[in-house]
Amino acid sequence: MLTPEARRPCGTIAPHPQQPAPSSRVNSLIGLLGLESWKPLIAALLLPPVPLIAMVLVGARLMLPRRGLGWLLIGLAVVLLWFSACTGAAQAVSGFALRPPPALGFDRIKELRAEAQAKKPLAIVVLGGGVEPYAPEYGVSNLTSDSLLRLRYGLWLSRETGVPVAFSGGVGHAQGGDALPEAEVAAKIAEKDYGRPLKWLEEGSRDTRENALRSVKLLRDAGIEHVVLVTHGWHMPRALRDFREAAGPGMTIEPAPMGLARNLLVQPLPWIPSSRGFADMRNVLHELAGLAAGS
Repeated sequence: MLTPEARRPCGTIAPHPQQPAPSSRVNSLIGLLGLESWKPLIAALLLPPVPLIAMVLVGARLMLPRRGLGWLLIGLAVVLLWFSACTGAAQAVSGFALRPPPALGFDRIKELRAEAQAKKPLAIVVLGGGVEPYAPEYGVSNLTSDSLLRLRYGLWLSRETGVPVAFSGGVGHAQGGDALPEAEVAAKIAEKDYGRPLKWLEEGSRDTRENALRSVKLLRDAGIEHVVLVTHGWHMPRALRDFREAAGPGMTIEPAPMGLARNLLVQPLPWIPSSRGFADMRNVLHELAGLAAGS
């Protein structure tokens, strides 16, 4: 059963007071202008292939007055389009620019189990990664594959350590107003499909920054002092930054990234465009943009 605290709606929460970084000021400006609901559209326009298609069109327009520059833009755009859909390129950019932390080792998992047995105030927080408002094959709402993978790992980690689980995710900016909160959908899947009820639900957040602010408030009220944070490796740097800013010095945030397996395709397949490569590169570039904007 879910605790009353888990169902309690969260109000507006102020982060731990500190000097805001330039990226945080960019995010605050977006909120001040009332453009938060435009974030998915802005991201879609800034990420491949839209800007690269625009580069091709500009290059084509310049073919007559400035033939050399036109060909240069078209050639550059084609090369970038190619690499923007390669799993090898996505892994290279992620390792160089994002540098996700390593997965939890088995020794650390044993230590967490011992801490849980000693009744230390611990919690595993799983971050949502998307929801399907209606899945016809099930007849109800369902989590996207990213969310399901995060939930599965969080529940596995809970089983191995004995640490209770919280799930953070509401209705995102890109979803309709009639969509169910992601945490509510996750709670049903955790209990019915895995037989492991979630202890806390944070249902009001719309993005990673709100995940952090609302989850920290919820867990701090429950006396939690140490959070084990679960999300994809490519998402962890931004999530870890937001959670540590929200928690301040009074709460420990420990990363537990997942989805870190390397692509073992034989060469040169990682450098051939694919739908998987395109999705991976968009995820990496989206995180870099979010880190830059402080969102």
